[in-house]
Amino acid sequence: MNTQTLISLKKIAKIYRSQNVETYALKHIDLEVNQGDYLCISGPSGCGKSTLLSLLGLLDSPSAGQYLIKGIDTANLDMDKQAELRNLHIGFIFQSFNLIDELSVFDNVALPLTYREPAMSAAEIEKAVIKALSDVEMSHRTQHKPNQLSGGQQQRIAIARALAGSPSILLVDEPTGNLDSKNGDAVMDLLDALNQKGTTICMVTHDLRYAGRATTQLKLLDGEIIGHTTARATHPVAEAV
Repeated sequence: MNTQTLISLKKIAKIYRSQNVETYALKHIDLEVNQGDYLCISGPSGCGKSTLLSLLGLLDSPSAGQYLIKGIDTANLDMDKQAELRNLHIGFIFQSFNLIDELSVFDNVALPLTYREPAMSAAEIEKAVIKALSDVEMSHRTQHKPNQLSGGQQQRIAIARALAGSPSILLVDEPTGNLDSKNGDAVMDLLDALNQKGTTICMVTHDLRYAGRATTQLKLLDGEIIGHTTARATHPVAEAV
């Protein structure tokens, strides 16, 4: 079976400069993420995990190297085009949920869709939101506010928001960092189920129990990849959720 390459990084570096000092946050990063992959990025604090995730999410730009999303060279795009590409292909899940308390669950999930280009109709947005909430088993909470929900429920809503736009890949940053072990396990079970249905996931976590669920392990140290191992997937690669 031919597997589609979603993301390709070639000789990526990220350098921070202050006066005459250069600090390499990332160097010599070569990486491919394929459709259906479940990748975990791990390593000690300050190793470059968050920087790499920011580059993957087009929230920052590399100092050197090439970053392709579905064959599109991101270096040739202005900020508006990068934002369009990010909104079309990338879903974000954060440790801190990043929900807006003043908005209902439905409106939180719908919000990124209102910025899509080309614009989606109200009916299309409603259909996408309802499906995403169903996928995370939160359809019964559409009119609640985030502060009326538990931490685990809020993270499910954040996952639904990421899924609503049918992204090519989910970028997941410490998804259980603000959850107790029971809710953390439930959120990870949900991510596992989404991957088994074909959703591509790239996750940063410090929790070794959860890191082991990923089929591909990427270990960073001092901005460099020191380990990259892939286990045989236990499920067939399906179309993206």
